[in-house]
Amino acid sequence: MSSAIAFASEKAFSDEFADHGVGELLDAATSSTDEMPCRAGDADLWFAETPAELERAKALCSDCPVRAACLSGALARREPWGVWGGEIFERGAVVARKRPRGRPRKNPAIERPAAVERSAERCAETVGAQRSAAA
Repeated sequence: MSSAIAFASEKAFSDEFADHGVGELLDAATSSTDEMPCRAGDADLWFAETPAELERAKALCSDCPVRAACLSGALARREPWGVWGGEIFERGAVVARKRPRGRPRKNPAIERPAAVERSAERCAETVGAQRSAAA
């Protein structure tokens, strides 16, 4: 288990976090550890880079018994990133979805008409036949 998800005792937290629901989360966590997907599975999933893995982590959070406490605590602490309480956090705020890496397109992709597709297929067939005949 990764240290990113491991829970410490409430005394290990400074007074700064005392009002952010950490105590309630720890109390709930000790009573239902077996049912918490973030404690049982791969901890890196909750801090993944790809949108698909983050969506998978969100889905695993859906039935978690401490989901509400986890989310409220993460909001209060302004968690910098990861999946907390079934939501994706980025720079301390909840985001609907994580964008994939790379620059987005400036213009939408242009779809080729069916006639162009058929023409490209015929051209490929002709070139393939010519190469076969030459060999």
